[in-house]
Amino acid sequence: MNTMTVIGWDIGGANVKIARAENGSVRDVTQIPCPLLTDRTKFDQAVCEALKLCPSDARHAVTMTGELSDVFANRTEGVTYLVGLMRKSTGDQTQFYGGREGFLDADGAVAQWRDVASANWHASAALIARRYPDGLLIDIGTTTTDIIPLKGGEVAAHGFADGERLAEGELVYSGIVRTPVMAVTQAAPFQGIMQRIAAERFATMADVHRLTGDFPESADPYPAADLRGKSTAESAARLARMLGRDASDADLPVWTELARYFAECQLAQIEAAVRELIAREALDAKAPIVGAGCGRFLAKRLTEMIGRNYRDFAETINSAPEMHDMAACCAPAVALSLLFEAHPVKRLE
Repeated sequence: MNTMTVIGWDIGGANVKIARAENGSVRDVTQIPCPLLTDRTKFDQAVCEALKLCPSDARHAVTMTGELSDVFANRTEGVTYLVGLMRKSTGDQTQFYGGREGFLDADGAVAQWRDVASANWHASAALIARRYPDGLLIDIGTTTTDIIPLKGGEVAAHGFADGERLAEGELVYSGIVRTPVMAVTQAAPFQGIMQRIAAERFATMADVHRLTGDFPESADPYPAADLRGKSTAESAARLARMLGRDASDADLPVWTELARYFAECQLAQIEAAVRELIAREALDAKAPIVGAGCGRFLAKRLTEMIGRNYRDFAETINSAPEMHDMAACCAPAVALSLLFEAHPVKRLE
């Protein structure tokens, strides 16, 4: 029996993630940072690097969020460019995920760009719904948090485009790496006094979670906000700057406690959205929360806070234990590779 190899691609503005699946089993998962360029060739270079890891006879399925990159004038241009890049790089048989529209060929993907744009969350949810017909998927990444209800084995999202999902509370623009600290609160405690913080990108949530000890360093391949190092002391210095202070104004435990406060503020933002969606969908108390993304440690903590059952994305797939973490961090690429065989290409007439 011939084995079909499928490569699932999730092309983001910061990273390209690929997953290789064979006969329903995930064999490999890799994340490749896009080069720090201010033009669209950053995608060309990342895709070129990723292709070196792909067997020549593999089939390819693609989803994306990279069309949101500011190297494109608008999302239409972004989708068109990325579809063209993948068609040129992997061949005419490459298929593109259109969310509720299923898989599309290149022409269909360009024609239905609104369905293709930022549909990666739908792939993860569609796969999870097979294992947990009723539940909530929380995928916390470097920049955003997807909160997707599942009911009756179907994706129960009300929004599909990012604007709709933001309006519905199904997308929260908060992640564990790139989110500026000023986005989670406007004030913080310091030496017994609540004070306002700077509305500047002096520090990001990567600094916060690095100080709390929860941070997976593999999630942050990019330079810090001040282009300096990523030691504990340097992260503390960036947090101090958020308060208009220097790290020498207090001992490290004070800055660590400040980081915990910022982390709790971020978690509270996500919790509010989660509770709203649980209420909206009237999800049964036994319906689990499934955590995915490099920030799923927050999803697990939140699940414990609200008294629900937690499941990890890696539990829903067949893969070697040593790949579980990376598979959960790259959930859309993994999901796409596994969904591919069951969804035929859709061509526009």
